[in-house]
Amino acid sequence: MLNVHNLSVSFAGSDLFSGVTFKLNKGDRIGLIGKNGAGKSTLLKVLSKDIETTGGTMAFDKEVRIGFLRQDIDFVEGRTILEEAYQAFAEIKQLEGKLEVINHELVTRTDYESEYYHDLMVNLNEFSHRYELLGGYNYQGNTEKILQGLGFQREDFDKLTDTFSGGWRMRIELAKLLLQDNDILLLDEPTNHLDIESIIWLENFLKVYSGAIVLVSHDKMFLDNVTNRTIEISLGKIYDYKKPYSQFLLLRGEIKEKQLQAQKNQDKEIKATQVLIDKFRAKANKATMAQSLIKRLDKVERIEVDDDDNAVMNVKFQISKEPGKIVIEAENLSKSYGKKHVLEDVDLLIERNSKIAFVGQNGQGKSTLAKIMVGEIPHGGHLKLGHNVEIGYFAQNQSEYLDADKTVLEIMEDAATDTNRARVRDMLGSFLFSGDTVDKKAKMLSGGERNRLALCKLLLSPFNVLIMDEPTNHLDIASKNVLKMALKKFEGTLILVSHDRDFLQGLATTVYGFKDKVIKEYLGDIDFFLEQHQIENLREAEKRTVVAKKTDTSKKEVSHSSRDEDKELKKLKNQLSKIETQIDNLEKEIIEMDEALVKDYEATSSKPNFFENYKAKKSKVEKLMDEWAEIEIKTENCS
Repeated sequence: MLNVHNLSVSFAGSDLFSGVTFKLNKGDRIGLIGKNGAGKSTLLKVLSKDIETTGGTMAFDKEVRIGFLRQDIDFVEGRTILEEAYQAFAEIKQLEGKLEVINHELVTRTDYESEYYHDLMVNLNEFSHRYELLGGYNYQGNTEKILQGLGFQREDFDKLTDTFSGGWRMRIELAKLLLQDNDILLLDEPTNHLDIESIIWLENFLKVYSGAIVLVSHDKMFLDNVTNRTIEISLGKIYDYKKPYSQFLLLRGEIKEKQLQAQKNQDKEIKATQVLIDKFRAKANKATMAQSLIKRLDKVERIEVDDDDNAVMNVKFQISKEPGKIVIEAENLSKSYGKKHVLEDVDLLIERNSKIAFVGQNGQGKSTLAKIMVGEIPHGGHLKLGHNVEIGYFAQNQSEYLDADKTVLEIMEDAATDTNRARVRDMLGSFLFSGDTVDKKAKMLSGGERNRLALCKLLLSPFNVLIMDEPTNHLDIASKNVLKMALKKFEGTLILVSHDRDFLQGLATTVYGFKDKVIKEYLGDIDFFLEQHQIENLREAEKRTVVAKKTDTSKKEVSHSSRDEDKELKKLKNQLSKIETQIDNLEKEIIEMDEALVKDYEATSSKPNFFENYKAKKSKVEKLMDEWAEIEIKTENCS
């Protein structure tokens, strides 16, 4: 599909990477990894032809289609979510327009014997066939499935994209790419704005994707679950192994060990040869032998050990002072944004030294509760901080609060106090800002660098309760590992809002799940939550799935029910049976209509009110499904 040979990219006369050579085949799912600034996003832009290379060649298969999820997106205002998602089907939408015009003309014209009418019929046949080949009868259903998989609700579909945040817009852009069925899919940090449920859905989608994938991600678990090959960019070179991330690390470690051993043995041989050369040079009758050894030594190809970029930040979180036993207490807490109720009647008690994770779908109130705790937004109900509590807060968009026109050093000095101003440069050095980098303006920093600077700035204030909202966004894997180790050693109270499963593993001992304005406490780690959550989702799915068979009720269960309950249960089951029969009959009619369209589109579509009847039947099925779900829940409650 793609051959890359001796590729290089330079900025201001300095190579970002050079000599990059690899081949991309169908079925390859490559995890492109490396530290912030190594050139991962740049390489994706090169592969998508967004930017020119300095040297080397790229050879693509004929008519290969490339889809690229960029970090910066630009939507046309005034479109609904569905309308924007349908932009993935440009040719299908064009054909729909042409077919609509042709069908209208066929209905209104009466010159059946004319050449123009004949041409209309020919075009109708050709366009209908092409429409079917492109999946015109399925694209709307597929769009809805993918949007729901990425976290959108049906009631969101007709809302304007303008009303959604950048993170949700990124999901729409991702949905469009997944719908296009490209040959090569380039994804730049696709999980950055996804919640855990959507990440798991995306993993399952990408595992069976038929084309080739190259993705940049700092989510280790996502990389392990999706990829089958890893390319690391380090110090301008690439290391390519046909293994997912964790296996790649082990394999690269083994290879480096062998390189070190081989280099050690070679050094011994070279040293021994040099001793002989020095010895023979002193003797006239051995001079020829010395020259021979020198020539042999010159021909030796020196074994090189792969260089590692081992520079990592040095983070340590210390508590300011010991707080009381209860650090945060909330009673009847609520929060609404206009008519949208996010939190209702929340009671919460957080004790000293707790390690808590807030998880759940986006928009369920995780960040809202964090902001309430730090006093950033007003709310209903009561919230009280305990004795001696000092909160350190890292907001999800913390890096956006950095003054773009100030340098790294100026930002830190402005936030420092008389007691820690002398340590500012040392602190910056610990976060990999040294030399000229401290004079870089914030607007020139990468996303990862801005996050590191925001973390460094956080340490200038005293705290014993640390609330962090998505602290790993844009951080490379090495920096995330360092941050995780620092948080493990933190002796205070920790509250983390995160969708990164690997990061949360071993950090949080209690998980708060946010859903439908309710917060549920899970007394276990993130693995326990995911296990329980999967069970809950299965139960929910069972309630919403139509099962065309009756549920037997044992004599024992009946004996424990009162006559009124038995009567009600029987009534509900009769209603279920009737609705299931109606749904079955309607679905058979819809299938017959679909088959008729495929068999003879022209004759079928020209029938009076055909499409109106078709839509009415589908609408009726959806309505009956909702009724069935409501009655099924009542039935379970009566059982």
